[in-house]
Amino acid sequence: FQKTEAPRPPGAKDLHAYPWDKSSLKSMPVDLQQFEKLDAYALKVNVRNSVEELVKALLKQARTDLEKVRAIWMWICHHIEYDVVGYHNKSQLSSKPRDVLQMGKSICEGYAELFEHMCSLAGIQCKKLSGHAKGHGYKTGQTFTGDSDHAWNAVYLEGRWHLLDSTWGSGSVDDSFTKFTYRYNEFYFLTHPALFINNHFPDNSNWQLLKPTLTLKEFENNMLHNSNFYMLGLLAAHPETPIIQTVNGKASVSVDCRSGTLFMFKLKGTDEHGLMTLKKQGMKLDIYPQKTGSHKLEIFAKPSKAEASDDTYKCVVEYMVECESVDKDMRFPKELHQPVGPSWFSERQGFLRPSHREPILHTNDGRCCLTFTLGKDISVLTSLHTDGSSLAEDMGRRHVLQTHRGNQVELKVHLPHAGNFVLKIYSKKKSDPGNYDYVFNYLIKCLNMEVKWPAFPQRYSKWLQDYEILEPLSGLLPANRNVQFKLKMHGIAKVLVQAEDTHPLTQNKGCWEGTCNTSGCREVFVMVHENANHSFYSHVLKYEVETQ
Repeated sequence: FQKTEAPRPPGAKDLHAYPWDKSSLKSMPVDLQQFEKLDAYALKVNVRNSVEELVKALLKQARTDLEKVRAIWMWICHHIEYDVVGYHNKSQLSSKPRDVLQMGKSICEGYAELFEHMCSLAGIQCKKLSGHAKGHGYKTGQTFTGDSDHAWNAVYLEGRWHLLDSTWGSGSVDDSFTKFTYRYNEFYFLTHPALFINNHFPDNSNWQLLKPTLTLKEFENNMLHNSNFYMLGLLAAHPETPIIQTVNGKASVSVDCRSGTLFMFKLKGTDEHGLMTLKKQGMKLDIYPQKTGSHKLEIFAKPSKAEASDDTYKCVVEYMVECESVDKDMRFPKELHQPVGPSWFSERQGFLRPSHREPILHTNDGRCCLTFTLGKDISVLTSLHTDGSSLAEDMGRRHVLQTHRGNQVELKVHLPHAGNFVLKIYSKKKSDPGNYDYVFNYLIKCLNMEVKWPAFPQRYSKWLQDYEILEPLSGLLPANRNVQFKLKMHGIAKVLVQAEDTHPLTQNKGCWEGTCNTSGCREVFVMVHENANHSFYSHVLKYEVETQ
């Protein structure tokens, strides 16, 4: 082993600009694929009799200083576990490298000392650093006083100092601090100092390796982004302070990312009291707590690419929302799903060029009309929902009328009364026999208490997607009245409207038209003859008639 000279203190050429320039997660270029062989080798080394023998074995496959540090890092992260028992009873604990190796467990102090010792044996300058960390037990917005509570290392590579934390690289401890789980975390190897400062504040501010350096107060007030935040390619979260005050019952949060990331949130464990919209480059969230007081807000994310090995949502950022007043008008229906409104995700499912890009539709007369261009081979299903029992499921379907014109679909919505409604949109491939999958939803708001639209007429299976009702749109016809019918249907030989008597419709420029009298009947059916030679009629529409 060559002798290493005493570590030089950090100077101007070690410093990185703060805030983070969003370039790289690491403080030097690292090609993880080039490490694959070395990493696999380091994991298999099984030497416990002395630190010297262990380092000798690890260095067999390592040539450069970077490779030596990597081998030591990999070995420690996968062979030393966090000593949760020792943490609670520090007097019995030794952080000496020999003891840590023998025991195979330690607390941060022992990880850092073992790392420093192994590096010095490998001829690499390394320093153990101590300071405050936003680690286990950290509460949003808390202050740090007294002695430092965490230890990590700086290593000198290619003429510059770099930071790493092998304790946090090795895994995590559960909430009750009684169980450690190995879960390797690449993020804490040569972390960019402008990201490392996010949760590590060294006693000696020179070891932040930043210009400018941060004060403890700034460190306390800064948002905690955990490693998932950066590993998922997220760039920033707004606001940049962990505690948010509501204004008139509302708080807003947004996250910027590179592309196609899916998000969810929980406010006090539920996602009912917010409106989240997905954007190409992130998400926007408006929160409307329905109780005053302090509420924990957690934001979760996951990559949308299916090939990502880990398909679970991970918590990326936490806020504390302080709510002074409640906006009761922004109580959302239980059926509302996050995110709300169209997005790149609904586009990917084949709903292109939405006429309404916002998540909320406001209607004064209780009617609204949306259009989309549909991708190939897509069949659409829609339903309308509201809290309470005013809309049973079949009625929820009948308050939306779907009309197809070429590759465009139009959705007409007639609300049964004022209030907040959810319009849910499902789809499937026409060629798939299976069920419809939920794609996205809108919130529809109507304040006008006069609104009272009947459902659209009931459509039967013989009513084809590209048929169109021009009149009557209302599924409820007036009694004892002549009613005008006008329907667009193709490929049909005859159309009859059956009330008390039967009224044939005549074809005129692609429309079937005529009148029918509603007296003496409770229901009116529209029937078609698909073939002039058949005597067989199919029902396509059913209307109700008002009772006198």
